[in-house]
Amino acid sequence: MIRCNHVVQNDKLGDPGYEESLAAFEARIAHGDKVEAGDWMPDAYRRQLIRLIHVHANSEICGALPEGGWIPHAPNLKRKLALIAKVQDEVGHAQLLYRAAETLGKSREEMVEELISGKAKYSNVFHYHAETWADVATISWLIDAGAIVNQRMMAEGSYGPYGRALKRICYEEAFHLTHGYDMCITLAGGTKKQHDMLQDALNRWWKPIMMFHGPSDKESRHNEILMKWQVKLKSNDEQRQEFLRQYVPKIYELGLTIPEEWNLRLDEDTGDWHYTEPDWAEFLSVVRGNGPASALRLRTRKMAHVEGAWVREALEVAARDERMPVSVN
Repeated sequence: MIRCNHVVQNDKLGDPGYEESLAAFEARIAHGDKVEAGDWMPDAYRRQLIRLIHVHANSEICGALPEGGWIPHAPNLKRKLALIAKVQDEVGHAQLLYRAAETLGKSREEMVEELISGKAKYSNVFHYHAETWADVATISWLIDAGAIVNQRMMAEGSYGPYGRALKRICYEEAFHLTHGYDMCITLAGGTKKQHDMLQDALNRWWKPIMMFHGPSDKESRHNEILMKWQVKLKSNDEQRQEFLRQYVPKIYELGLTIPEEWNLRLDEDTGDWHYTEPDWAEFLSVVRGNGPASALRLRTRKMAHVEGAWVREALEVAARDERMPVSVN
C-alpha cells in the first residue's frame, strides 16, 4: 500500500513564497512537465486531484456491481467468462486509482469509508439498474466508450501517477468496449425480440449517457481550474461531442435510434451534434445518492466490506509478522 505524507509549508494562498512557487509550478505545466507525488503543488491542485481520482476509483468499484449481478444469468459460457473477466478488471482499476490518490496523502481506508457511508460520490451511470441482458451490452459498449474518451484525455494530464494508471486502464477498457460492441451487434442482428430489447435498453440509458461527462461547460464548477492546470485537456462538452461523433453513427449502423425527445441532429458545417440539454439538477441529485439504484449500490458495498473484513485483518497480521525481527537463537 502506497503512502505519501507531504510536509509542505507554502502550498496555500497567503503562505510565504506561495506566489513564486505557484509561478514555477505553472511554468512547468505549460512546458509539458509531469507533476510527481513529491513535487511542490498548490493545495487547490492536490484537493482537486484527490476529489477527481477518488470519484473515479469509486466509480470503478460501483461500476462492477450492475454488470456483476448478471454473471449468473449470462446466456452462455463464453459470455459468462467474458463478463467475469470484465468485472474483475474493473475492481483492479479501482485498486490502481486508489493507489494514485494515496500518493496525494489521502488514505485508502478513508476513501473506502467515505464511499460506503455515502459521503463520497461516484459516476452517475452506476446509480441506475441493469434491467436486462441488453443493459449489460449497452453498458459494456457505450458507457465504456464514454469512459475511454475521458480516460485517454486524462492520461495525458499533468499529474504523473494518475496518467500512468489511466494508460494501463485504457488498454483493458478497449477490450471491454469491443466485448460490449460484439454483444450489441449480436442482439441488433438477432431476433426481433432481441433487437427490441437492445433498443429499449438504449432508450433508458441514453439520458445517463448524455450526462456521463458531467455538467455542461456553463454549469461546471471545476472545468476551468482543472483545464488551467492541465489535469483535464478537454472540457465536458468537448468530451461529449467526441463521444457523439464517434458512436452515434455506429448506433445508427446497428439499426438503432436515439430517443426523439433528445432532438439529436448533426450540424453538417461544424460536425457538432446539437441536442436537448440534459437536466443538470437531476444529474446532481443522482450523483448525491438519489438515483434509482443508489441505495442498492451502497448496501452491496457495505455488505462486501463487512464480509471481507477477515481478509483485511489476515493481511494486516501477515504484514505485521513480516516486519517483526527474526530471532537467531
